[in-house]
Amino acid sequence: MRGTMMDVPLTLHALVERVERELSDVAVVSRQADKTVTRTTYGAVAARARQLAQGLVAAGLKPGDRVATLMWNHAQHLEAYFGVPLSGGVIHTLNLRLHPDDIVFVARDAGDRFLIVDESLLPLFEKFRAQVPFEKVFVAQATRPLEAPLLDYDALLTSGTPGPLPTVGENDALGMCYSSGTVGRPKGVVYTHRSTVLHSLVSALPDSLGLSRRDTVLIVVPMFHVNAWGLPYTAALVGAKQVHPGPHLDAASLLDLMESEKVTVAAGVPTIWIGIREALEQNPGRWKLQPDTRMIVGGSAAPEELIRSFDRLGLRLLHAWGMTETSPIGTVSRLPPRYDGLSDDERYAERAKQGAAVPLVELRVRAEAGNVPADGKTPGEIQVRGPWIAASYHNGVEKDRWTDDGFFRTGDVGTLDADGFVQLTDRVSDLIKSGGEWISSVLVENALMGHPAVKEAAVIAVPHPKWSERPLAAVLLKPGMEKPTPEALRAFLAPRFAKFWLPDAFVFVDAIPRTSTGKFKKSELRAQFKDWTW
Repeated sequence: MRGTMMDVPLTLHALVERVERELSDVAVVSRQADKTVTRTTYGAVAARARQLAQGLVAAGLKPGDRVATLMWNHAQHLEAYFGVPLSGGVIHTLNLRLHPDDIVFVARDAGDRFLIVDESLLPLFEKFRAQVPFEKVFVAQATRPLEAPLLDYDALLTSGTPGPLPTVGENDALGMCYSSGTVGRPKGVVYTHRSTVLHSLVSALPDSLGLSRRDTVLIVVPMFHVNAWGLPYTAALVGAKQVHPGPHLDAASLLDLMESEKVTVAAGVPTIWIGIREALEQNPGRWKLQPDTRMIVGGSAAPEELIRSFDRLGLRLLHAWGMTETSPIGTVSRLPPRYDGLSDDERYAERAKQGAAVPLVELRVRAEAGNVPADGKTPGEIQVRGPWIAASYHNGVEKDRWTDDGFFRTGDVGTLDADGFVQLTDRVSDLIKSGGEWISSVLVENALMGHPAVKEAAVIAVPHPKWSERPLAAVLLKPGMEKPTPEALRAFLAPRFAKFWLPDAFVFVDAIPRTSTGKFKKSELRAQFKDWTW
């Protein structure tokens, strides 16, 4: 028996039409490279997105062609988020924090045909333009005349012919992002219209990110990183006001925007929130923020002390987990009602976990022998599948990342408890094996970051003649703090871990290297300390 429901494709066209029909007056705010703040509306963004789509078609874009962007977070990038898929094309957001050689690789691997680039990023573009055969390059936010072959983005918007746009199917490609390349070359993930619409619907749910038209969302996470966690699409779907910080990601600039725009939701990696916490603690009363502003954190695990700190400041940190391959929302740490009776310490411990799988995502934790027990203790690799989880990489590379029954092997190691809550304990590549026993670098460094003198800490394995590997901790102190002794740091950690988990050495550093997405770049630390002697 067949159902009697309409077969309406899940495409971005429906989202844009809703914006035009019902949400056209909702504000979109952007801070530009020169620090000026500009204001527009969803209606104006959608109108310009249609013009962009028509201009791209007039420029020769064919369905499925890739259009790269090299842009900060602002309204013009949001236009491309809408306009490129409306044209039948595929938006490929280039990660401007990658090394130019990696940008060249991903642009060529994706087969990018056109490029839209911010004028402020032309110096970066010049570093690799000779190595990537873009047919046409359009410059957004141009403040001076452009020299050929560079073309003006605003002129592109007026070059098309108004009329119907190409028809797309829900399983057609909408966008592309590449992994950060922490192990090997970056790998391409291709999102569909269907996966993007479903991801937007579920991420807006109350027990997911909980967005509504009453919210004002500050999108700190870069729009070139996993589609800014899908937030530009989710916010548009529900009609939340969007605020984009441009290239100004220092704490004071972000807090100024949060205050002036009355932000209720902000999203970024732990590095951003650590800086925000320091600014608020050092300048009490300077910024008047909305009570209980939700600070969505992802990209890497947030230390429990960071969650506690924000509670003391009247803000609420919300833990989430995902990857480029998962669009990215996989889990969100929303405590179920039965946790209401737990002690504060127990609740903080649960909130520091990455949370439970959101609806439509299947998650399991597996060891070599099969699924591990849901006891919150036994570690294994986290594996996922669902309608917005990648089924393969672009060009079919690394097929072994998928199991025979269709689950994606994330490479993240964690535990699963009886309530379905996941706690990440490490990446497979970052686990430390000492004397045949495993040590979680993530759990140790998160505990270290609870020390009052420690701003950041990264724990790595270094070779050891007796134990094969032992943990070494690279520590970045908070400004003005006196350097604690290794004995004091070990004593701080001792109540939390078995003795063999405690780092044998601590090195104090001026900075901890990071990947383009803000995660600790432990491969660089391992290379730096590979000749460490005990």
